Amino acid sequence: MFIAILLFVISILVSFLINGLFLRFSRNLGMRNIENEQIRWASTTKPALGGFSFYIVFLLSIAFYAIISERHTFLNNEQLLGILMSSTLGFFIGLADDAYNTKPILKLLGQISCGLILIFSGTLIHLSENLLFNQILTVFWIVGIMNSINMLDNMDGITTSVSIFIIIGVLMVLYITKAQEAIFFYISIGTLGALIGFLFYNWNPSKIYMGDTGSQFLGALLGALGIICFWETPFDFILHHQTKKVLLTLIVFIVPICDTTTVTINRLLAKKSPFIGGKDHTTHHLSYLGFSEKKVALIMMLISGISLFVAYTMISNYDWNLNRIFIYSLYFFLFLFLLYSTTWLVKRKKRKS
Repeated sequence: MFIAILLFVISILVSFLINGLFLRFSRNLGMRNIENEQIRWASTTKPALGGFSFYIVFLLSIAFYAIISERHTFLNNEQLLGILMSSTLGFFIGLADDAYNTKPILKLLGQISCGLILIFSGTLIHLSENLLFNQILTVFWIVGIMNSINMLDNMDGITTSVSIFIIIGVLMVLYITKAQEAIFFYISIGTLGALIGFLFYNWNPSKIYMGDTGSQFLGALLGALGIICFWETPFDFILHHQTKKVLLTLIVFIVPICDTTTVTINRLLAKKSPFIGGKDHTTHHLSYLGFSEKKVALIMMLISGISLFVAYTMISNYDWNLNRIFIYSLYFFLFLFLLYSTTWLVKRKKRKS
């Protein structure tokens, strides 16, 4: 535990210092504003370099584990190497998009490649006996989470704080299942520290954005950790039911999933492409209803925190029946409905004005 705390503190400090240096010396590299494809709420141009600190701390966590474990067999861990390659590819996909504003189709192909790398390295969702179905579901999950995290990064502090709660959920599962010695525990500790160190600069009013470099990397990493800890945890005595695994995953990732679902439905109904940016996210609708950016971020944190508590009750409860399936399903769809209802409330407000 002392080693984990040490890594956590080091990760926060490294992230804080790296982002501080980038902020001080950045001029034009990684600058983003409202005219770019990814439309943000604020029109102020700011450096979008936060993703570099995430990736550096990610590599630092792996190196830290190698040093303190005095074991080098982890290099033969195909699953770890797959996550390393997939997250690295996600990082470079985002970097290319930040630098050159790449075409959506190229971005999508890169995201699919992230999913395929995970599949071939042993990180696969097993929801059916049909292997092809499981492979398609895995790619869909990775692509979906990478886009969800990217789309959610439209206001100060939102994606950072929501990702913090998701990582806490990962650590919660790893701790309860006594997997503190696993490499993924150290990666999660490092990522949590990196996010906290970055949040200091990303909280409203932000000084720096994570950019696609950060959101694509986070999406790939969180998607992979989500498969390992929620979809495919090996500890069947806790998550022994497939429906329980699905619901647990949906609840831990509730904010990005509900936001992306809401945006996709609204844009399809309006006969618009879901892949083109706009100010029609649940965060934007909450702002239209009168909430400040800080309050919107706090609302999303509150939803994530409550959901994390609900996830803990799911893990702690060994008894699993239809009543529990109904209650947890109702919880997820209730928040989906509440976030989607902001669309109607905004339209009603506009009609009255």
